[in-house]
Amino acid sequence: MNANANSHCERRCPAGHCLLRGLAIATIAATAVAAPPLLAQTTGYPLKPIRVIVPYPAGGPTEISLRLIATRLAEGLGQQIIIDNRGGAGTRIGTEAVARAPRDGYTLLFNSNSHTASALLFKKLPYDVTTDFTPITQVDITSGNLLVVHPSLPVRTVKDLIALARARPGQLNYASGGIGSPPHITAALFAAMSGIQLNHVPYKGGMLGLTDVLGGRIEVMFVGPSQGVPYIKAERLRALGTAGPRRLPTLPGLPTIQEAGVNGYNMSSWHGLWFPAGVPVELVRRLQAEIAKVLAVTEIIKSFEEIFLFPVGNTPDQFSEFIRKDLALQATIMKTIGIEPE
Repeated sequence: MNANANSHCERRCPAGHCLLRGLAIATIAATAVAAPPLLAQTTGYPLKPIRVIVPYPAGGPTEISLRLIATRLAEGLGQQIIIDNRGGAGTRIGTEAVARAPRDGYTLLFNSNSHTASALLFKKLPYDVTTDFTPITQVDITSGNLLVVHPSLPVRTVKDLIALARARPGQLNYASGGIGSPPHITAALFAAMSGIQLNHVPYKGGMLGLTDVLGGRIEVMFVGPSQGVPYIKAERLRALGTAGPRRLPTLPGLPTIQEAGVNGYNMSSWHGLWFPAGVPVELVRRLQAEIAKVLAVTEIIKSFEEIFLFPVGNTPDQFSEFIRKDLALQATIMKTIGIEPE
């Protein structure tokens, strides 16, 4: 600064104010440089593709609703949605990958209520299902799995199956997509409430188990309606009942299991999305808002209903409360079916 400028400043500024002004500018500049990386990443999010890990093999029923919304969600966010299937170990492999992922908002978990069930099924998990994850939104709730058997099994009703299982205790097997998966819990609760013994045969994914049921190597399974209905109509599977609270419009003659005589039985599954814990709240809200928009689209609602799903899209706080209640429900179910943590 030259002498004239100094003189001008002295005339215009009260004593000390120019010095303070300079210090303020320097402080602002230093603050901008030292801004936390995650804070900087919230601006313009997302800036790159988002990866959604599904802890099941590709092609299973768990990811159906995710694939229905992925294209529209990508359009709304302006970035690609990459679905990454990582099945195995009762969903623990894929789930742990999300728990250990960077907290930058670019890795998500998409799972069913097996996420909450696993907290009660395993003594040691490589993560905590609540503290290591940030709930984003509940995507849907299902109409309940279908109880199906291979057509060679000499049963045509729920009562027939219960009678056969009592006559042949421990000789009938049921398949599931893994320990803690909805088909596992649904079948175990059915057996407990019916007073019968069925052998559990877990697979790495639901489709793998269904393949063996279709081949007659496993007798019984609870399958999602979108999976089971085509095989039922082709008479490759025989449906005995639905686990949910009401009959399906596409199978109006199929009773609920409660209607078929198992009083109080009602099991529905759900799917949701989580971030790793520690993702900035701005990113959580941004993603939830975009998902809620997609789930409110008439075409999406219709597509969900066609595969027996009902969209939800609740807020992170609402989803957190839902998870809390589901954990309590799962604990009651585990006690009822007598499953001890492994």
